[in-house]
Amino acid sequence: MKKSLLLIFLLVFNLALHGQKDTINIAGTTAQKEFSREAGYIAVSIYPVPVRDNSFTIKTEKDFTFIKVTNIIGQDVLRLQYNDPQQLIKIFLESPKRGMYLVTIIFSDGVRVVKKIMVEPSE
Repeated sequence: MKKSLLLIFLLVFNLALHGQKDTINIAGTTAQKEFSREAGYIAVSIYPVPVRDNSFTIKTEKDFTFIKVTNIIGQDVLRLQYNDPQQLIKIFLESPKRGMYLVTIIFSDGVRVVKKIMVEPSE
């Protein structure tokens, strides 16, 4: 009797976990498809990577109006707003520390793209 109850419990528990896993995967796939429709077709190049000499260049195929650089813990390092939309810009950072940074680019149509960069000390 104990073995059959244990077997039933394990079977129900396993089915419950499997059902939750499928639900999470379906929700994640839907969100990824919506994101790729919005920003998947925009080519954004950031170079050089890793960033050295406190500067890097952003080149896009669409006009952008806003650039924000944040460190990995979310502190703003730089914010630039452009009245004239740009496609190519050189960014200068004032004495950045070594580490990962996020570059947020907002295009003139409102689409937002976030890219990661690595900043290394100058040699």
